[in-house]
Parts: sequence; structure tokens; C-alpha cells
Amino acid sequence: MDDSVRTRTEKQEHLEEILRSMGRVAVAFSSGVDSTYLLYTAGRILQENVVAFTAVAPIFPKRESEEAEAFCRARGIRQVIVPYHPLELQAFRENPKDRCYHCKKALFQKVLSAAEEQGFECVAEGTNLDDLSDYRPGLRDIEELGVRSPLKEAGLTKADIRVLSREAGLPTWERPSFACLASRFVYGEAITEEKLSMVEKAEAYLAGLGLVQYRVRLHGMLARIETDPAGMEQLSESEVRAGLCKYMKDLGFQYVTLDLQGYRTGSMNL
Repeated sequence: MDDSVRTRTEKQEHLEEILRSMGRVAVAFSSGVDSTYLLYTAGRILQENVVAFTAVAPIFPKRESEEAEAFCRARGIRQVIVPYHPLELQAFRENPKDRCYHCKKALFQKVLSAAEEQGFECVAEGTNLDDLSDYRPGLRDIEELGVRSPLKEAGLTKADIRVLSREAGLPTWERPSFACLASRFVYGEAITEEKLSMVEKAEAYLAGLGLVQYRVRLHGMLARIETDPAGMEQLSESEVRAGLCKYMKDLGFQYVTLDLQGYRTGSMNL
């Protein structure tokens, strides 16, 4: 059946059928909206035959790995931590337009190897149907390595997953989407651990102000902040603006700007 005419319930049932057919599955789990719903459903259907594999790397905020560990602990799902060092890859550090392809390929090779050591032949990850509409070179290596994308296969969109997550009582149902920290760099800008840390701390500061949807895009030593209308209004307040500028400059940014177009995904792909 065409995914466009399936109901959300039918898509969910299809997802469950896909997972049952996999038997035992290692889920690449980041604690984001998609991978959380995938892991939750896999755990419900396969129970002890599912294990979460969470990569820990400087491109992922520490908050995400802490949330992933807390979720697995609360649900009684076994979790395997996979250390990953993308800065060892020249093709990642130099940040070409296909950076994501090289990074994800190396990452999933590590996850596949770790899963095989644990006796899991099948690895699944959380790509959804909407991801196909954006420039995502990392999707190619997922197919090349034989990693499954059950949410995409079931025809589930991001909106579907948020609704189903809310119905399941998952805390991630309204969580903003967050890509890895390397996506904050303009292509060709060398990626370093220091700059990744600057971006992570800058975004943590925005979160501390109560902003919900935001990005700190890095252009040399210029930080370009994208946020939603409520965030723009808040950052325009003189005291908030002054505190933000001081903090950002203390981190090492020379210039701090607010993007008047606001938050949008894939703005670095233009």
C-alpha cells in the first residue's frame, strides 16, 4: 500500500511487523525523537531480543548520552556504549559537503562490529520518511552497510512519530530535533574539538535561557544564532542580549549575530 494513504495506525502495525520479522535487533540509539520511538517499540515487541547501542563522541552533546542512559535504565533495556572518534578521520575534519557520509560510515561500522560481538546480526536506526526530502549524504552509507531503517520502511513521518510517542507517554514526543554538532559548521570550515565544545556550550547557554528551538551556526569566529519567534523576542531584550554576547565572546567567538530568518533545518546546505 502507498504510504501516503496508510493511516497512522496501519503504519505503526507495519513497523511492528517489520520488527517481528527481524527477530533480534541492535538499535542505534541517540535519545532523539525517532530513535527513542524505535527503541521503545522494539523493546515492547522483542523484549530481551533488543539492545540499544549508543555512540559517545565529541559531536554529540553530553546531555544526549546522559538522556539515553537514563531512558534505557528506566525501561530495563540493555545498553552498549560505543566510543567513537570522528576527528581521527581527515574526511571529517576537513568538512567537505559529503562529510556526513564519511562520518556515518565509520560510525556504523563501529556499531555493526559492536553488535556482532554481542551476537546481533541486524542493526536498525531511526531515519524516518521525511528525512528523504533533505540533503543527507549519510543515508547512502546506511544502505551500503545493510543497516535497516524500520521507521522509514513503515512509512512513518516525523509528525506520525511525535503523535505515536505522545500516545505512548514518551518524554521525547515534543522534543526539538537536534542534529550532531558538526552540522553547525559551514562546509569547508575545519572541525576541531575546541570549536565543537564552543558550539555545545553556546547552545547549552541558550537552553538555560529557556529557548526551545535553536542552533548556533559557526562561520569562522562568527556565531550565527537561529531560533524561533519567541526566542528572537527573548534574545532582543537588552539584559539577555548583553549577557549572551559576553558569554559567547568569553567562549572565543568574535562576533555574535541573530539570524532574522529564524530557525530552519538544513540552512548549511544552501
